[in-house]
Amino acid sequence: MATIKTSLNRRSFLKTSALAGGGLMLSFSWLAGCKPSPERALSLPDEWLDLNGFIKIANNGLVTIMSPNPEGGQNIKTAFPMIVADELDVDWKNVVVEQAPLDTEKYTRQFIGGSQAIRQGWKSLRMAGATARYVLKEAAAKAWGVPSGEIITEAGLIYHKASGKQAGYGEMAAAAVSIPVPEEVALKAQKDFKIIGTSRKNVDAKKIVTGQPLFGIDHKKEGMLIAMVVHPPAFGLKLKSVDDSAARAMPGIVDVFPIKNMQDNYQRQFFDTCAFTELVAVVGKSTWEVMNARKALKVEWEPFSDYSETRDNGTRLFPAGLENSAGHREQMAKKAGKTVKVLRKDGDPEKAFKNAAKVIERTYTAPFLAHNCMEPMNFFADVTADGATLVGPLQKPEFTEKTVSARLGIPLEKIDIQMTRLGGGFGRRSYAHWLVEAAVISDKVKAPVKLVYSREDDMTSGIYRPTYQATYRAALDAENNLIGFHVNGGGIPESCIYANRFPAGAVDNYLAEDWVLDSNITTGSFRAPRSNFIAAAEQSFLDEVAEAAGKDPIDFRLELLERAKNTPVGDNNDYDAERYAGVLQLAKEKSNWGEKKAGVHRGVSAYFCHNSYAANVLDLVFENGNARVEKVTCAIDCGIVVNPDAAANLAEGATVDGVGTAMFGAFTFKDGVPEKTNFDKYRMIRTKEAPKVIDVHFVKNDIDPTGMGEPAYPPVFAALANALYQATGKRMYDQPFAPALEELSRSRI
Repeated sequence: MATIKTSLNRRSFLKTSALAGGGLMLSFSWLAGCKPSPERALSLPDEWLDLNGFIKIANNGLVTIMSPNPEGGQNIKTAFPMIVADELDVDWKNVVVEQAPLDTEKYTRQFIGGSQAIRQGWKSLRMAGATARYVLKEAAAKAWGVPSGEIITEAGLIYHKASGKQAGYGEMAAAAVSIPVPEEVALKAQKDFKIIGTSRKNVDAKKIVTGQPLFGIDHKKEGMLIAMVVHPPAFGLKLKSVDDSAARAMPGIVDVFPIKNMQDNYQRQFFDTCAFTELVAVVGKSTWEVMNARKALKVEWEPFSDYSETRDNGTRLFPAGLENSAGHREQMAKKAGKTVKVLRKDGDPEKAFKNAAKVIERTYTAPFLAHNCMEPMNFFADVTADGATLVGPLQKPEFTEKTVSARLGIPLEKIDIQMTRLGGGFGRRSYAHWLVEAAVISDKVKAPVKLVYSREDDMTSGIYRPTYQATYRAALDAENNLIGFHVNGGGIPESCIYANRFPAGAVDNYLAEDWVLDSNITTGSFRAPRSNFIAAAEQSFLDEVAEAAGKDPIDFRLELLERAKNTPVGDNNDYDAERYAGVLQLAKEKSNWGEKKAGVHRGVSAYFCHNSYAANVLDLVFENGNARVEKVTCAIDCGIVVNPDAAANLAEGATVDGVGTAMFGAFTFKDGVPEKTNFDKYRMIRTKEAPKVIDVHFVKNDIDPTGMGEPAYPPVFAALANALYQATGKRMYDQPFAPALEELSRSRI
């Protein structure tokens, strides 16, 4: 068995026999005690000691595990406890899982982001379970007077075969509290996993399908009021004045007033992005009454001047003016040809392009995108003289807690943020300004309040995926070898370039440059930030270069990866060429690449991000003149797969999401005004347009788990673009693809 030094020392390994009937509590920075749900095989113990920061084993063998990270559909609430339960060697049906509250003293990285939850917690979670199993075995050995090396465990039971003795974990829990904690703990070998690597149902599945309250929008409290806000109709405007007389006179309205969610002198944290800080709040007894009162407001807005926003990661300029999507592309094109920043330079790319027999140059663009979470933005707040209770869906509670503390002047220890399940996130709920707004409103009206955004509120107030542009150039010699590669990319208001990713390290002469344009449109994280665009551009371009070189697109990529593996250029390449090639080879095998089918057009793409590798082969057909994705074969290397069905589900969701966004996703502005306010204008993929088959395969290895929520998303765009080229003969350079297909269809009529 593998051995790893535990971070649980005598002091932090808090033990107590205070549980009714005897029990064991293990202090652990990723887990916390709870009051369990009764939906389990064992009956409940008479009493639970309600403490935070523990794995709890009751006298009847029931184990309670708290999952500290927010659950937004990535299935972390099931995966975390699976890891602990496997090392503990307990029967999964006797495990109770509950959502932990925010507690920055007990937990680290208690948020969703970067597909890092399992990767960051893997060893610590395993140590928690393994250490508990160790002391239980030692307690049994001491009680039976036998060597501990002869003790074995299985499914929550302890055995000594030679004597025939056995006991449940609950029977030994009280005795285990006196066992010294070891400096090192033996972890299971991968071959001995019984829960990890097996598919387990989502622990909230029954509650979800039966409509039980899990989401923030479900939360209610006696005497709770409903609040909504009004923000400027355009980016570049701010509040001037409000006439609320008519609204105040309407039925059910309690109060109307302007609010400021963040003070001017506040130095924002990374996730404190917020376009509109001066709003008008309407508070009433019901959502319908509040919505009607908002329509009766007479609000005046005025342009703002240039201003800077200082955050803990730097300063960003917000220029005055009303922006237009029509001008953004022209601005990006001009910027790309002027001041740029060299991020990486290998060899002599200028000479390579000068001496090239063939040069290929292509430019790719992508628009702003809205997140459109299924559950609208909402948060409950009850601010009193004693503190603040906040309940709802958000991705970064430990950051937002500090913002609330600074805004209201309430000490952190008096702020209680309770996390509900997220009805969608993908970055949008990282920027929880609506939580702060709810707290400010509750503080003003001295009552519990639920703030609710309409779909229109959310879509027109940010946060958006930035708009991007990237220009690629490739230099080929007379034998069609790739001798030079140049990428120049940027966006509004951030760059899209990852300078050290493939094909960096695979080409002797390589140049990566970037640039940015300032904007007053607020942007932020979107599923697989930056990668969601640059993967599409890079992998579409590589397909075109492969064609120019007269090579199969998969073979072309594999040749480059072989070079990066055997004789890499530079020593700062952030991918493993062998693992990268592995997913391409697996996708090639599982899709029967090279097999020709009448009417089926195929595209391939592969990408590395969030510590994982993914490759897609997409099969496209045309029916009645419309493109339809018949099948997507997806190969992923994310290390050890904790819950295969859940991981496959993430890949399937990413694939559907990617196809829809690539085909239809676009958000535009005219004079600062968002032109799309709801789904009647913002086109989303429909059920009939989803791929008929999504075939997911995982590379099997013993590498510690890496990301899964985001890596399967970026490759989808280019796989679709490359398949569309095979079908139509037209390359897709601008997202979304649907307008180009419509234009092509019209030209052929």
